[in-house]
Amino acid sequence: MSTASFKIDINKIPDASNIKFGIVVSNWNSDITNNLLKGSLDLLKSKNVSNNNIKVINVPGSFELIYGCKKMQEQNVDVVIAIGSIIRGETKHFDFICNAISIGIKDLNVSKNCPIIFCVLTDDTMQQAIDRSGGKYGNKGTEAAIAAIKMALI
Repeated sequence: MSTASFKIDINKIPDASNIKFGIVVSNWNSDITNNLLKGSLDLLKSKNVSNNNIKVINVPGSFELIYGCKKMQEQNVDVVIAIGSIIRGETKHFDFICNAISIGIKDLNVSKNCPIIFCVLTDDTMQQAIDRSGGKYGNKGTEAAIAAIKMALI
C-alpha cells in the first residue's frame, strides 16, 4: 500500500477515539523516523484520538524496537506501531538487523494479544527513505496508523 498511489479517503477510516495506541520510535535515522512519527500522529489525530490515548517511547536503534514494543504491549494499549529506519551500508549488518527485527516483531504478534504494526523502512539509500517518509511515495507512518486502527478493531 502506498499513499502516493492512491488517495486516502479519511471518511472510510473508522473513528479511533476509543483506541489506545502505543508508538515505539527508533532514534537512529531520526530525520526519517520523526517524519514517520508525524505521519502516524497526524492521521490518528484526524480520527479523533486524544493525546491521552497515545503513548510514545523512544529507543536507541531499530534493533531495540523489539524490546520497546514488548514493554509497550504491557502498558494497557490496544495496538503498537513500531517505527524505524534502516539504510543499507557496506556490510551485512543491514541484513542481520532487518531479519532480527522482522522476526522479533512477528514473534510478539503471535505470542501476545496486542498487535504490532511494522513501520520499519528498510531502504538501500537515504533518498529511498526520504521518499517513503513524507516524500514522493507518501508517508509509511500514515499507512501504519491506518493499519493500527484496523487491527485494533479486530
